[in-house]
Amino acid sequence: MEIRNLVTFIRIAEVRNFSKAAEQLGYSQSAVTMQIKQLEKELHAQLFERIGRHVKLTQAGERLLPHALDILKAVSQAENIVREPGDISGKIRIGTCESYVISVLPHVIMELQEICPHVEVSTYTALVPDLFSMLRQNDIDILYFLDEKMYFPEWIKVSEQPENIYFVASADSPLAGEKQITIERLLQEPLYLTEKGISYRNPMEQFLASKGYELHPFWEVGNTDVITRFLLQNRGISFLPEYVVRDYIKNGQLVVLDTECPDIVMWSQIVHHRHKLVTPQLHLCMDLMMKYMGQSAYPANCHL
Repeated sequence: MEIRNLVTFIRIAEVRNFSKAAEQLGYSQSAVTMQIKQLEKELHAQLFERIGRHVKLTQAGERLLPHALDILKAVSQAENIVREPGDISGKIRIGTCESYVISVLPHVIMELQEICPHVEVSTYTALVPDLFSMLRQNDIDILYFLDEKMYFPEWIKVSEQPENIYFVASADSPLAGEKQITIERLLQEPLYLTEKGISYRNPMEQFLASKGYELHPFWEVGNTDVITRFLLQNRGISFLPEYVVRDYIKNGQLVVLDTECPDIVMWSQIVHHRHKLVTPQLHLCMDLMMKYMGQSAYPANCHL
């Protein structure tokens, strides 16, 4: 039994599509089909059912899958017993939101580079529902997202951590130091927000709508670093995760506003597909992500 045939079998099981598996593995579709036929012949069992464009594991395929993953994991471990961390290579595809790319992931990537300089990292940013689809289709290896707690049977959840979301402003803002700021007063200030549809924005908008208010941002922009720069210049207020502004608050440049709005808590979550082979580089990357989870990557004064 050839290892490459098991790799192909697992990839098809992940993406449920022969063409997509062939594209990701760098094979022709005919080569992928031949590898599966060879594996089925060796095992005397049909592993996939193909109905039109849809591919589904047979019961034999379902039984084989966890054992195939164990075999590849054992092979990977054997290869890495004699390999130094600096010799680890391969690709890592991280699906995430832009605020993590700006505030958390730089530390992860820098330390990963020091340990494994030959690893190649790609990040893909999108709205959470789109990231879910990317994970299901094996377009990303790891999903690092901020939302309400979520669980799906095809996921392995590596970590989750609560994240507070605040209205924030410059320490020089006229709202700084005020107590129980009313919604009406709050919305008189220029408002800088991430795009509509961002997970942590929805609960606040729902609360405001229940009170008869609607948000009218001065500027909607996906880059939280840009928003923070405007806040530091006392241009208005924003509604942001604590990890984005933590350093600025510690340094006294920004303040959390005391409003009559309820506390909003979302969850940082790291997941991968249940059928994903966790390579040494993926394992290390997830460890580093947990290490820096909830921490800002830059000192506050680096943006000034």
